[in-house]
This record gives sequence, C-alpha cells and structure tokens, in this order.
Amino acid sequence: MQAKAVLRHTPTSPRKMRIVAGLVRGKQVDQAKAILLNSTKAASRNVMQTLRSAVANYSQKNPDERAGDNDLFIREIYVDEGPTMKRMLPAPMGRAYRIRKRSNHLTIVVDKCNPAE
Repeated sequence: MQAKAVLRHTPTSPRKMRIVAGLVRGKQVDQAKAILLNSTKAASRNVMQTLRSAVANYSQKNPDERAGDNDLFIREIYVDEGPTMKRMLPAPMGRAYRIRKRSNHLTIVVDKCNPAE
C-alpha cells in the first residue's frame, strides 16, 4: 500500500525543485537519501524532509509490516506550481520592475518494492 507526503508553499521556484526531484525519481529510498545528502542544491533539503515524512506515513499506514529504507522506493514525485507573490521594484525614470516570487508544491508517493522488479 502506498503512502504520500505533500510539502506546500515552498518558497523556491518550481523549475529549481524539479531538477532535484528528477535526481531521485524511481530510486529506492536509501539511494535517494544518499543522493540528496550529497547534493549541493538548496531544494534537496526540502525534498529530504518530505521523503522522510512519506516513509513515516508508510510505516503509520502499515503498522504490521516491517519495511526499511531499502524495501521502499519512490513511485511518484512531482512538483506543481504554487501561488506567486507579485512585488514591484523601483526602476529609473519613474518606471517599475515586476518581481515574481514563485513557490511550489512537492508531492512524493512511496511504495514497497516488488521482488519481480
């Protein structure tokens, strides 16, 4: 049975978060944690936090099953665009530059590995 964790309103652009999500897509949880720990991207901390939450949710949903990090894998990971805060920055000659502060929603679904896979 799968378990899901969602991290909403992360103040990072979705484009930057999708790069990190692509690194761990389809990997086993222990491999994904190793990749995220050695990543230099700032978004990897948020992905690691959400991955730990998804693993904890899996153990809560399946209390009779003893599943370690090497038994679980990331079935789905995707990044959706969150709300954008719009700000104005003064520019020369009475103009204004628009600043868009983007955010995203990260969703991770973990499941147990099948021996056939």
